[in-house]
Amino acid sequence: MAGGRPRSFDSDAALDRALEVFWRQGYEGTGISDLTKAMGINNAPSLYNAFGNKEQLFRKVLDRYADGPARYIREAFDQPTARAAVETLLHGAADATTDPDHPRGCITVQGALACSPGAEAARDELTARRAAGETALRERLRRARSDGELPAGTDPDGLARYFTTIYQGIAVQAAGGASREHLHQIVDTAMTVWPRPADA
Repeated sequence: MAGGRPRSFDSDAALDRALEVFWRQGYEGTGISDLTKAMGINNAPSLYNAFGNKEQLFRKVLDRYADGPARYIREAFDQPTARAAVETLLHGAADATTDPDHPRGCITVQGALACSPGAEAARDELTARRAAGETALRERLRRARSDGELPAGTDPDGLARYFTTIYQGIAVQAAGGASREHLHQIVDTAMTVWPRPADA
């Protein structure tokens, strides 16, 4: 009896391979045949049975990305101070987006920036995830101001937008071939805008 998946099928490994394909080719540039070949699945129906349609698989891949190559984001928000959180986030992005074991850049930044109407759901998913990241950073900075870590006159919303732009820019620069050292220098420069206490 013919089967779509081998008995020893490893769904986590298959998701990792799908992640690599989506990351390298983008959502719209990735075909079902690319996915079945990379994931070791015999045909499209078997892929759908295991992971849902392409859009559903993409969401699973994004979750996999958050728990794997992008886990530095969670670790950054665990830092004891807001400054350490932002610095860890940006330096982590510089390392992750230039990791030689993965495609360069960030799948959530470049996975579906430009797409046809048929791929709007993927673009909207990535937009929502990026917005959630900025919201989390904004809340962390607001808390830092309330706790006295940031001066009372600090604009946490503007600061969050600024550092989010730096963060996303790192991914774009990395995808374009910027070196890890160059990106770390950008982070160091970006951190010079960190608000200083009035008596500093």
